[in-house]
Amino acid sequence: MGERGKGTSKEEITSVTMDTKMLDTGSKDAISWLPREVLGDILSRVPTKLAASTSLLSKKWRNVFALVHNLDFDDSDLLQPEEDEEERGVMRESFKDFVDRTLALQCGSYIKKFSLKCHIHDDKSKLAHVVRWVCNAVERGVFQMDLSIKTCFHALLPSELFTSKTLVKLRLGTQISFEGLPPNVSLPALKILILESVLIPPDDLCYVLLPGCPVLEELYVYHDGFEGWPYRISSQTIKRLLLHYDEFEIDFMSFMSIDAPNVLFMDYSHYALPDYPQVNLESLVEARLDIQYTKIIERPDLTGLIMGISNVQTLHLSPNTVDVISGCVRHGLLLPVFNNLVSLSFGSKNKEGWELLPYLLEQSPKLETLIIQGIDSYTGDVTMIPSQVKVLRVVGYGGTAKELENVKKFIGESECLEVVLA
Repeated sequence: MGERGKGTSKEEITSVTMDTKMLDTGSKDAISWLPREVLGDILSRVPTKLAASTSLLSKKWRNVFALVHNLDFDDSDLLQPEEDEEERGVMRESFKDFVDRTLALQCGSYIKKFSLKCHIHDDKSKLAHVVRWVCNAVERGVFQMDLSIKTCFHALLPSELFTSKTLVKLRLGTQISFEGLPPNVSLPALKILILESVLIPPDDLCYVLLPGCPVLEELYVYHDGFEGWPYRISSQTIKRLLLHYDEFEIDFMSFMSIDAPNVLFMDYSHYALPDYPQVNLESLVEARLDIQYTKIIERPDLTGLIMGISNVQTLHLSPNTVDVISGCVRHGLLLPVFNNLVSLSFGSKNKEGWELLPYLLEQSPKLETLIIQGIDSYTGDVTMIPSQVKVLRVVGYGGTAKELENVKKFIGESECLEVVLA
């Protein structure tokens, strides 16, 4: 009985046999046993160049590649800086052939995301390839389009792109210019629009493109190291607005007009302009401002901008912005009452900037949280924190004797103030 008890039962032998069969089946080709839809989803998550190479495995894999719904093409994967012009020309032709073959393998199936990054500097006629590829994606119901085209020519994107019924997110960039947009822009599903170093006539943006996006919720406009100009922004639907401008020419006629009454969040980075004739942001909850002086405009006027954001609840002012606002105040700007402001982030690098803080606090009767940056440069000598403020947060605190002294000045005799040093 003892020896028999050490033996292997029939149930155990059966279990081992079944496990072995399962392992044998998986060792042949575990991936190929997956449903075609699952395989297509897996290939959609890897680089398109790698996904396309699977079509060489067998006829089954050619059919699977047609189910890939994310396509990503980037000619910088082929072009190398050290190559001469002849070699680069061959590589560009190879890139064109690769995109054409890949789209042909797709057999016109649905595309969720189409991303194209390419350089066209020597031959304007090559823009025709871009037009053809973009039309292909639009015809296949593309959901998200990301175009980054570097060219010295005016971009000629197809009108079909601007009348897509399925496009939800569109990114256009980078360093391209449009002579004009088609007058019949109609993007009924577009919710996110990103313009990155794209030169569009300002009237076309305000009066053609944005009106053609009836459900647009997010607008991002970037100009970094590329010629651009201030725009009129007008939309009744956008809720999130980011405007970042850098390194472009402005003059005494420059202005910024923003009519977006449903915007909840705005991040605005710019040079200080002579005029903000219309700023309507009545629903604004949070705003980030980074505005700096330019030598071209000696006396900017931020009146329209400050009045336009006066309903804000959370306000972040960079040290550059504080310097510009304090300069405007010295030249006659009267700050509005910020009746809804409960959180203020404030920083300065000089005495003039810090002199603005008491005035701003006086105009913020409901302020509860004050966040201070650069307290080591604080030059005030009196306590300025009003009684309604419950939290003082000091960002970038290093623990020096000067910083500690300045913190004590802010606290004063207050016993209810919570101080956070970070």
